[in-house]
Amino acid sequence: MANNLFISYDLYNPGQNYEKVAQAIKALGNWAKVQKSFWYVNSVLSASQASQKIWAAMDQNDSLIVVDATNNDASWYNLKDEVSNQLKDQWAK
Repeated sequence: MANNLFISYDLYNPGQNYEKVAQAIKALGNWAKVQKSFWYVNSVLSASQASQKIWAAMDQNDSLIVVDATNNDASWYNLKDEVSNQLKDQWAK
């Protein structure tokens, strides 16, 4: 069964390689580019698996979140601590 993944990211200086990130996202499955840095992908991968693949194409100062709308799950990298803590605290409520 495939998962409905929503992917959002911010690329910061230096090294903003949008095409490399876009290729990593497109490789996950059937996709639609919703906005400049917001995508939908129908993928067999989980949020965690997808975020690992995308993060490999990004710089360590960038930020990424992948939300699995099918399984009510999310995975992220380099979000601000207050955002990350709020997500962890409120997600399952």
